[in-house]
Amino acid sequence: MSTVFGLIIQGKIPSKKVFENERILAIEDIHPVAPVHILIMPKKEIPDIHSLEPQDWPLVGEMMSVAQKIAEEKGIVDGYRLVTNNGPNAGQTVFHLHFHLIGGRVLGHLG
Repeated sequence: MSTVFGLIIQGKIPSKKVFENERILAIEDIHPVAPVHILIMPKKEIPDIHSLEPQDWPLVGEMMSVAQKIAEEKGIVDGYRLVTNNGPNAGQTVFHLHFHLIGGRVLGHLG
């Protein structure tokens, strides 16, 4: 695995894990933008959401389920964002698919 997230998945870089199973890892963001800011990533190396193939959709569904579970555990079910960036023009800096689960405060409108 060639990204910082790959190194985290391999255990070569420490992280604060929130959830882990055979397919998915969720960690606390080191630069949070809200009281709750969790990164949810597949352990499979997928560069971005546009690179998903049909066989990857169950994995994405599982990531959504993990996001729901973490939102419940963190007490943010009444308001959170689940965001991913696709490509450098959208602000993607780590080219390993991941979702930002952001909440714990009023987030306001995008745009």
